[in-house]
Amino acid sequence: MGIATIQNTGTLVTHHMSETLRVYCDSLGTFVELPVKPRRIVSLASGLTEALVHMGYSDSIAAISSWCPNFVPNLQVPIVGDYLSVDERQLRAVQPDLFLITTGVQRGLARKLLKQGIPVYALPLPNSLHGILENVMALGALVDDMSAARALTHKWNRIFLDLKTNGPISKPRIYTELWFGKHARMTGGLTFVHDLIETAGGENIFGHIRNGYLILDLDEVKRINPDIFLIYSEPQYPIDPAALQAERGWDFPIIQADIQPNHNLIHDGPSMMDTAQWLSNSIQKIWSKKENE
Repeated sequence: MGIATIQNTGTLVTHHMSETLRVYCDSLGTFVELPVKPRRIVSLASGLTEALVHMGYSDSIAAISSWCPNFVPNLQVPIVGDYLSVDERQLRAVQPDLFLITTGVQRGLARKLLKQGIPVYALPLPNSLHGILENVMALGALVDDMSAARALTHKWNRIFLDLKTNGPISKPRIYTELWFGKHARMTGGLTFVHDLIETAGGENIFGHIRNGYLILDLDEVKRINPDIFLIYSEPQYPIDPAALQAERGWDFPIIQADIQPNHNLIHDGPSMMDTAQWLSNSIQKIWSKKENE
């Protein structure tokens, strides 16, 4: 019996050339038994769900989270949970042979389901575009299709490189505010949102801070006096940027992002490529007008 090993994002996969894999999941600190070619995949991570669809694995997805249809609206499969919880009865009815989830606040759910015998694999929350692409490659290893994963990462890299190469020489300074429900955060340098802004031709004013999501410091924003106010909010807790600016005494040009796949700053799936193009166009429109004044 031959043995092959694959090293991806700190994850060792030992392949015994049989129908199952004994996979070490570094995020959970344990081995997980998985089929060589999973065909009943449950995903609670919308970015991973969308990546599977782009890689040609729609038919292998057996169930998803309530957030996933925002990015894969034509996928007709059961919804078995949300970001932090799952209906265990529905989940067992689906009989998954691979359950995809991430780390962070989802790690507790992953450990709970793993103890119950669910074949869980947790991919790390990405801090950068590179982390996203590493996860895509790890996903390709899990479904035994590295070529599809590489094709997707090559396309992603090419689009981002082209946008950055063709961006403005003089970059507008951008303040980004992300509303996670009722909680607002500024964007530091340790997040893929930073990479998205830089790719689209902007300069993240807090990109030098070695953290991802920062507590609001409105006095510092006012002191820096950014060129553009980029804001994201969700429909469950809508934010009116103009009213927010008036309340704060600001008057910056606004770019408003939302839950739409091609306008969503916090989504790490393949539609991020469309978001980058939309953001680039929005930045250039404002910046060209300002430079011509």
